[in-house]
Amino acid sequence: MLGFQASQRLRPLWLSTHLRSHNSRHVTRNCCFTGVRRKLHACVVGSGPAGFYTVQHLLKNNKEIRVDLYERLPVPFGLVRFGVAPDHPDVKNVINSFTQTAHSERFTFCGNVMVGRDVMVSDLQEAYDAVVLSYGAEDDQLLRIPGEQLPGVYSARAIVGWYNGLPENKDKTDITGAALDAIAESKIKRIFVVGRRGPLQVAFTIKELREMVNLQGVRTVLNPSDFEGIERVLLENIPRPRRRLTELLLKSTPQGSAGCVGHREWGLLFHRSPVQILPTADGERVGGIHFQLNKLEASGDTMKAVPTGNSEDMPCGLVLRSIGYRSLPLDPDVPFDKRRGVIPNNRGRVEGRAGLYCSGWVKRGPQGVIATTMNDSFETGEAVLEDISNRSASPQAGFESIRPKLASRGVQVVSFGDWTRIDRVEQERGLKLDKPREKILDVQEMLTHASG
Repeated sequence: MLGFQASQRLRPLWLSTHLRSHNSRHVTRNCCFTGVRRKLHACVVGSGPAGFYTVQHLLKNNKEIRVDLYERLPVPFGLVRFGVAPDHPDVKNVINSFTQTAHSERFTFCGNVMVGRDVMVSDLQEAYDAVVLSYGAEDDQLLRIPGEQLPGVYSARAIVGWYNGLPENKDKTDITGAALDAIAESKIKRIFVVGRRGPLQVAFTIKELREMVNLQGVRTVLNPSDFEGIERVLLENIPRPRRRLTELLLKSTPQGSAGCVGHREWGLLFHRSPVQILPTADGERVGGIHFQLNKLEASGDTMKAVPTGNSEDMPCGLVLRSIGYRSLPLDPDVPFDKRRGVIPNNRGRVEGRAGLYCSGWVKRGPQGVIATTMNDSFETGEAVLEDISNRSASPQAGFESIRPKLASRGVQVVSFGDWTRIDRVEQERGLKLDKPREKILDVQEMLTHASG
C-alpha cells in the first residue's frame, strides 16, 4: 500500500517482467473421427497473455484445430496493453508475437463480446469442442478497514488503468495526454511504500528497486533501524537474487552510498499494517492512515507479522491500496471458488465440466510474471489437446453458430481486421504527438473506427 503526502496523482510502480523461452517437447496431434481427420474448433475467452499463450499452444501443436478468441473490449492484449507501465516498452514487445499468432488463418478474433452477458458459456460449449476461460482478474482485493471508501483512496489497478488508457478508467492513460499532464503538474513531494513485514520479505525485484533509487531528483528514504541484523542474515544461505536485492537496500540506507539527492522523496516503511483510513478535519477526503506496528514471528516461509500493541498515524492526502487482484465469476453456470477467487480446476480442467478449461489468473490466482502465465497456459493447452485427441464427436460450427445470437442482441463484433483500423488511428494520432500511439479512450469511438 502506498501513502502519499499530497493529494495529487502519481504513477505507482508496476512490476516489470521478463520473458523466457519455452522448450516445447510436445508433438503435433491430428485427431480422428470415425477414422477420418476432422477439423476441431476451440475457443478462448480473454485476449490477455494467458489467452494468447493458450491459443499459441493449441495452434502450434495441432494442425487440424481452429481457435476463436473472445474479448469484451474492441481491442486485444489485455494487461500487456493496459497493465504495463509506459516506461517499460520492452515488456510490451510480446504483442509482436501475439499479433503474428492473430494473422493465422486458423484464428479468429471476436472483440466487443462479453461472455456471460452477450453470450453464455453454455452457448459456447454447444458450439466448440473445447472452451478455455482466460479472462484474468478484473477486481481488487480490499483492505476492509474503516475509511476505505473516502475520496482519495484508490486501487493501484485503477491508477494503472488510468495512465494506460483503460476505457473504464479514462476519467481519472504509451501514456495518455491526460495522465501525462496530471503527472507533470503533480505537487507530490513524498511517497511511502508500506508493508506489514520486513526487508527480507519484499516482493519487488532488484531491477525495480534500482530504477527507484536512481530516479533523477528523487531521494531514497529508509530507516536504518529496519535493517538491524540484516548483515548477519546475509551471511546465511539465502538465494542469490534475494541477497543481491537486500544488499542494494542496505546501500540505500543513510549509511549506504546509493540513491540520488533531490527535492522529492520516496521511502519504504516496514512492520506496519493499516487499520483505519483517517479523514480530514471536514471529513471530505482522506487525511491520513492509522497503522498498527508489527513484529515478525517464526522463520523462513512461515514468517508472519503479529501486532506489538503499538500504533502510529501518518498524514497523507492520497492512498493507493496494492494488495492484489481478484477474479470474479463470469457465468453462474461455471463453478467458482469465491474465497480464493479462482475457478476450481485440475491442471486447467474445470472440475465437473467436461470440455471446459481455464488458464492464467482465473486458474491459479493473480500471481507470477508473464513467463509464469506462459507456462501455465501451455499446461492448460496441453490438457485440451490430450482430451480432444481422444474424443469422438461431430465437428462443431464454432463462431458461425454464435454469430446469429450476437447479431440478434445488437452486438457489433470486432474482427482483428477491424482492430487494425483502430490501431492505425491510434498510431497516426501518436505520430502527431511524437509518441508511439495516442490511445482511444472511448469504446464507442473504437467501434466507430472499427467499422471503417
